[in-house]
Amino acid sequence: MSASVPRTCASPTDPRHDWTVPEAVALFELPFTDLIFGAQRVHRAWHTPNTVQMSTLLSIKTGACPEDCAYCPQSVRYQTGVAAEALMGLDEVLERARVARAAGATRFCMGAAYRSPKARDLERIAQMVRAVSALGLQTCATLGMLSPAQARTLKDAGLDYYNHNLDSSEDFYAEIISTRSYRDRLETLAAVREAGLNVCCGGIVGMGESRTDRAKLLVTLANLTQHPESVPINQLVRVPGTPLEAAADVDPFEFVRTIAAARIMMPRAQVRLSAGRTAMSDELQALAFLAGANSIFYGEKLLTTGNPDVERDRTLLARLGLVPEGLGHAGTAPAGTPAHGAA
Repeated sequence: MSASVPRTCASPTDPRHDWTVPEAVALFELPFTDLIFGAQRVHRAWHTPNTVQMSTLLSIKTGACPEDCAYCPQSVRYQTGVAAEALMGLDEVLERARVARAAGATRFCMGAAYRSPKARDLERIAQMVRAVSALGLQTCATLGMLSPAQARTLKDAGLDYYNHNLDSSEDFYAEIISTRSYRDRLETLAAVREAGLNVCCGGIVGMGESRTDRAKLLVTLANLTQHPESVPINQLVRVPGTPLEAAADVDPFEFVRTIAAARIMMPRAQVRLSAGRTAMSDELQALAFLAGANSIFYGEKLLTTGNPDVERDRTLLARLGLVPEGLGHAGTAPAGTPAHGAA
């Protein structure tokens, strides 16, 4: 890397698990072009350039969540206009999965508003996982906290990924959630990893946290024994009725810096440009891809909030010369390095 990029940028062949907060903050504080250059170097060493993994997210059980996450329209504690809906039937989920596959998605994510799933619901979800897997799609679920036994049940059903975000740093966490501890979240990640599932874990930018909080979140993730295979970086969607409906806008460059730091600190991961894209310009999304994002949610809705429609995404990717993973690519990874990392 350039002389102006410090040692904190991991070498392409030696991902680190010993990051310190000052090192992570130093990444954020680099001149913007140096940070992007460093992130792009790491990205090209571990991933096929100009290729984007496409995921579709479906809410299979909506609303009435007992948690008090300050950003979430599905909490029963807030008046957001989101109606509670029971767990979907298998046939409807399968139909939505077929539509996602036809549109180009390679991973189908099923989300349910639970604190933790009940046994009877978990078995129905396991059936969905088996059926969606049979369509040839990768499967992901986000169902709240899991016990080790629940994680094993999902693994046995063929689940590929489990999403459970840390949201922010441990220091800032109490500002946004009181009903579930940071330790609870880490224990779920441990149960998921122990069961042999791939981990999808990231956070949200724009809740009032500081740059240091963003750096601390990434340090927590990067210092796990094994990096998450997917790292979603969300921009807060300010939903009327939630405590964060009047949160201040986040600096777009700060959002891109978060993407770039995640790419450098977790080189194998697919870094997902996740929630908040409806409020992002095409130019901002292009910067996020340049910073190392190589995954998006694809479709018209993320659980209960909007997402750019399929045609807008197709047009944007075409303008940038980006192609969906599995459909070829416009560049090649360097010889002797992984083409797609571990994700």
